Amino acid sequence: MKRLSLLPMLVFLPLLAWAQSMADFHVVPLPQEITAQKGKPFQLSSLTAISYTGDADMQRNATFLAGYLQALAGIEVPVAEGKVKGNSIDLRVAPKMASPESYRITVSERKILIEGGAASGVFYGIQTLRKALPVGGSSDVQVASAVVSGTPRFSYRGMHLDVSRHFFGEEFVKKYIDMLALHHINTFHFHLTDDQGWRVEIKRYPRLTEVGAWRNRTVVGRNTGLYDHQRYGGFFTQEQIRRIVRYAADRYITVIPEIDMPGHMEAALAAYPELGCTGGPYEVEPNWGIFDDILCAGREETFTFVEGVLDELMELFPSEYIHIGGDEAPRTRWKDCQRCQQRIREEGITAEGGHSGEDRLQGYFMKRVEKYLNSKGRKAIGWDELLDCGVNPSTTIMSWRGVEGGMSASALGHDVIMVPTSWFYFDYYQTPEDDYWHKPLLIGGFVPLEKVYSFEPAPDTMSEEARSHVIGLQANLWTEYVYTEEFAEYQVLPRMGALCELQWVQPSQKDYDAFKARERRLCDLYEALGWKYCRYAWEKEK
Repeated sequence: MKRLSLLPMLVFLPLLAWAQSMADFHVVPLPQEITAQKGKPFQLSSLTAISYTGDADMQRNATFLAGYLQALAGIEVPVAEGKVKGNSIDLRVAPKMASPESYRITVSERKILIEGGAASGVFYGIQTLRKALPVGGSSDVQVASAVVSGTPRFSYRGMHLDVSRHFFGEEFVKKYIDMLALHHINTFHFHLTDDQGWRVEIKRYPRLTEVGAWRNRTVVGRNTGLYDHQRYGGFFTQEQIRRIVRYAADRYITVIPEIDMPGHMEAALAAYPELGCTGGPYEVEPNWGIFDDILCAGREETFTFVEGVLDELMELFPSEYIHIGGDEAPRTRWKDCQRCQQRIREEGITAEGGHSGEDRLQGYFMKRVEKYLNSKGRKAIGWDELLDCGVNPSTTIMSWRGVEGGMSASALGHDVIMVPTSWFYFDYYQTPEDDYWHKPLLIGGFVPLEKVYSFEPAPDTMSEEARSHVIGLQANLWTEYVYTEEFAEYQVLPRMGALCELQWVQPSQKDYDAFKARERRLCDLYEALGWKYCRYAWEKEK
């Protein structure tokens, strides 16, 4: 067997792809190893069959692959359990691989063997082959003899979607999940509630969707004081949520729901004003931003409500984690609320370490909610403001206000997911400030493709122990200004490609110029799939 280093392969395989319409395994995310072998290439044709060994998951993997081949090459490939004669693509689980999500693709003249540490690893191998194939419907596809393998760097590989500010329905959410699957992302952070709308049916509290899912007006522009005076909203029924969760699970994606608390709750307060400190009146918020009215921490009814919501949520989402928010919660109302002040006295809460008693009251609130989740066998994730509240180290911290929160949290023993705004807020612009022609109205900021790619989530400046607590990274799509499905696609693509590469490859493999060439090929697949993406992501890079 002839082994080639990665650098020569960057030249070798693309030239073959050009000359003989061969597949090119230099895809996004980049495999850890691409090793050429002697021998004739594999010929994909109508005589090819897909065989699988294993359970229903492996059968579904085989069916996915057959669908991809039909879409890409126009070839109908039969699926069979067990061994088949002749030209075949075989799918198998190889449990001794480095990780359940690891994959290995071995190509010879007669066979393509896709192995994974588990069925999920086989699925990622299938996605790698899918992206390696030429786009354009050619029925004459060859795959050069090679061994290709990959193992993810991080166990948590996330992507977020906010459906509260603007609502995106079941079919688009499934399409979004398909995008995640193509990029080897294994976690979908589903932001379901906020001041501007409550998007999940809770049968115990029907007014959450009867009232909280609808706002009577929406601000025009960036909080201009002008409104459209149009009723806007929507929500997911519990059956729709179950379908979404099943759809994601079939693609080895865990859906983590977020119910943000105690702030960002004006939609809930509009439905149940007795849960606030003042009793209202409240409205489903028509503006964007941070608001003083939050859940009252002094009322026992508040915790009854939260636990009731979480009970139904946990029935819908089998995820290990539940995201409980904790960000941007002003304590203004708590300072003047007799019930909240009484709670502070009764619990012996005191100002400490530069944090007020009200700050520590939020810590009491969040720890109480986390304890309830733990009693149900679940774990809590929250935003990095929770570090100001003295929450338990068992809470996983999502560091969004920069990297400092994540570094502090990891040093304290919290598991950490890096989501810093300056690298991973995909509601920010991706083209330069002077590119007026290609700029829709957005919240602001500038996160170009190159900057996303430049991020290092676990730098050498961190101790080895602290780095071990960085379990992954994700990007967020907030939707105050993202109001259509195509707009949402445009904002995440092609930056999702850079994100997934960071989630999979080791720092030593990173090369931005090489990545751009691979990402441009991936954009051809976006176009074939009918997905919108920012075509100007590489222009005028700074």
